[in-house]
Amino acid sequence: MISSRGIETAVFDLGGVLIDWDPRHLYRKMFDSEREMERFLQTVCTSEWNRELDLGRPFDEAIRELCARYPGYKDQIEAYHTRWDEMLGGPICGSVRLLESLRERGVPLYALTNWSAETFGIARKRYGFLGWFEEIMVSGEEKVAKPDHAIYERLVERTGISPRSSLFVDDSEANVQAACELGFTGVVFRGHEALAAELASLDLLPREDEGEAASG
Repeated sequence: MISSRGIETAVFDLGGVLIDWDPRHLYRKMFDSEREMERFLQTVCTSEWNRELDLGRPFDEAIRELCARYPGYKDQIEAYHTRWDEMLGGPICGSVRLLESLRERGVPLYALTNWSAETFGIARKRYGFLGWFEEIMVSGEEKVAKPDHAIYERLVERTGISPRSSLFVDDSEANVQAACELGFTGVVFRGHEALAAELASLDLLPREDEGEAASG
């Protein structure tokens, strides 16, 4: 389908939009207090360090280097790999329902995710809805990550989608801004209710009052 706004394709981020990935799911089991856990995540296994994994750095190398720097946290650092699956929560159900509605309406679906190539297979097996996407581009496999324009351009080249007729949804403002700079219609994810309203405004899904009228 092509919406009245000219949007015919949707590209989704995964973590934080469709999948509840958060290292705190694991580390709340390993630390006695939230404060201690947050200090660890801000100074040891940081978001910047995780980004290196998303860019394709091998876990073994990254873990070994970090353990040498912070030997007192060896168990917690190694758990970032050995217990990585415990960082996965459930699907973000409201968002997945919207994804399913787009699929039912014939909207081609693609995903662009910052994710380690070594762990993405775990998510692929766990979440059946990932099979709804025609293509999933994983930063760890590509060795480039959002918001670098190169990964968006690679998605366009590989799939043949047009940015001008594609929606891009991500929970990172920087990632959405980069997509918009390349011509995508961008939406910053702020919860499934807000996303539903955005999809309705783009004529990709019916407005709530239209749905009520149709069922009434």
